[in-house]
Amino acid sequence: MSSELVIVGLSHQTAPVAIREQLAVRDDEALSTLRDLSDGVAIQEAVLLSTCNRVELVAVTSEPHRVSERVASFFNRKLAPERVEEYLYKHLGSDAAAHLFRVASGLDSLVVGEPQILGQVKTAFGLASDHGSVGTLLRRCFDRSFKVAKRVRSETAVAAGNVSVSSIACELAETIFGSLSDRRVMLIGAGKMSEVAARSLTAQGASLFVVNRNPARAQALADACGGTARPLEALATELAEADVVISSTAKDGFVITNELMQGVCKLRRWKPLFMIDIAVPRDIDPRVDSLRNVFVYDMDDLEKVSRENISARERAIGDAEQIIAQELSEFDKWRRAVEMTPTIVALRQHVRSVLRSELDKTLPKLALEQDRDKQALERMCEAMTNQLLHSPLTEIKRATDAELVEAIQRLFRLDVGAETKKIDETQHGLGSAERAPGK
Repeated sequence: MSSELVIVGLSHQTAPVAIREQLAVRDDEALSTLRDLSDGVAIQEAVLLSTCNRVELVAVTSEPHRVSERVASFFNRKLAPERVEEYLYKHLGSDAAAHLFRVASGLDSLVVGEPQILGQVKTAFGLASDHGSVGTLLRRCFDRSFKVAKRVRSETAVAAGNVSVSSIACELAETIFGSLSDRRVMLIGAGKMSEVAARSLTAQGASLFVVNRNPARAQALADACGGTARPLEALATELAEADVVISSTAKDGFVITNELMQGVCKLRRWKPLFMIDIAVPRDIDPRVDSLRNVFVYDMDDLEKVSRENISARERAIGDAEQIIAQELSEFDKWRRAVEMTPTIVALRQHVRSVLRSELDKTLPKLALEQDRDKQALERMCEAMTNQLLHSPLTEIKRATDAELVEAIQRLFRLDVGAETKKIDETQHGLGSAERAPGK
């Protein structure tokens, strides 16, 4: 049975943040999760992509249905008692490649056109490559996705304007206040998303205060953006003084609990506070939103803002989709050539074997004394093989219908199994002990 490209997962398009945060995979869990997802199914190649807004297994397998079941079973153990099936999607073959191209290009992101996703895709691919779970098919598919992303960014205006979650969060804060000038903005976290937010905030004239569990990182970000660093112990005090809070950490569990905010609200005398949570899992307890004059926005809320901005870039998105279609066509041509190779090799060997057998029967009867005469006859057999197979091989290479290839296999009684196995081992670059990731 031939192997198929398959992607199984969920994203902000299919699952709310309350579901996504339960299934998010931390960086230090990526390899063990990849092993677990690959355990017990016939997976030849695999890459695990996990970001704030998606978790996907990209695989090459002869059992796509079993891979889907395996992913669902793995997620259900983490999500119980809820069931994950209603949030999952599955893409096969060309649809899977097109999906990966759209993801890498930022067209499937919460904020369309955001550039961070490409770095995350490259990181996931690099981790899987180092792990030995990437072969020829996924390498070609991911390399093509990187090319697509580069073309979309350089040839279209998809990335124009605010194209990151952090910049959308800042835009929302500015919409709420009209102007951030002289507003006190508190930033919790000092990672890449926090840095983008910090630069956007200070550009709008906000007074920036950075709180992080690592004081050195908080100070470095504050220095780079003209803000002030505060220790994590000052969290409650800073919350009491802030107008806007943007939180983006990688901490498990809530950084800002409902109990903490109840005390903060009393200190603030119920002055309005706008809080934007761009972390997955979430940093702010959702119950905080029910407190008087506290307004919490999470990733799902930011997606609504992002959708409103998409209309201004519809033409650019159309241009990007055309690029994806072009590159997908080239990838499909390559993939079809790979799929036809076992049949082409087997057919050529079959015809060559028949002609060689007849030549071996004939040569003793001719009693040829000169080696060059024998070599001439052998060259003639090879030429006959090429002439006989020219038209059939041309049609096989053009074929888009699997039935034609299967008919040729039946007519000539070709055994393509052995050829497929040899080609798979060469293409995937995996020995028998490495066929399943982590094995």
